[in-house]
Amino acid sequence: MTIRVLVADDHAAVRAGIVLILDGHEDIEVVGQAANGEQAVAMALDLRPDVVLMDIRMPKLDGISATRELSGITDVLILTTFDIDEYVFGALRAGAAGFLLKNTDADALVKAVRVVAGGEGLIAPAVTRRLISAFGASVPERRSYEVGVLTPREREVLACIGRGLSNAEISAELDMAEATTKTHVSRLLNKLGLRSRVQAAILAQELSTER
Repeated sequence: MTIRVLVADDHAAVRAGIVLILDGHEDIEVVGQAANGEQAVAMALDLRPDVVLMDIRMPKLDGISATRELSGITDVLILTTFDIDEYVFGALRAGAAGFLLKNTDADALVKAVRVVAGGEGLIAPAVTRRLISAFGASVPERRSYEVGVLTPREREVLACIGRGLSNAEISAELDMAEATTKTHVSRLLNKLGLRSRVQAAILAQELSTER
């Protein structure tokens, strides 16, 4: 299956470089390029790509606001020069499926696109530690009683997400079809009022440390 990607960045040279990297792989197709956040949202709604590679600092509409508008419509992978906490946390609260820095090498970028297209979450290693310690506190305060609405199987899936397992790995561990795993992930996100798998992973880690 070909992964359809939209690249959103206000610098033409950066867009060209990303497109050059991605187009070199048979399983990835760049279906559009946007120079600002408004274009990114409009093109994503029209083209329905599997993944939007989104810069944060863009004119007309910033990448975080654009990500918020696309939440639940397509997966957004933030690709930015800045690892400022405000940007990292803002992007993930907005529903981004992943956060990478522009100094990421080409192979890692391609892998990240594949991971996000496969329904997984991905965070740059450079920001993971402080993300877990600082962002966790902002996951919905309702978690204490919201978790109670999950079925036993959904709780098992949530725990697996917290351990960083992929859908395929969760399916193998819990002995169920991958399509069933995806259904459980979708349902638990909806029940907990979370925007992304990354938020679910942070919540799961919080809950495990509270026991």
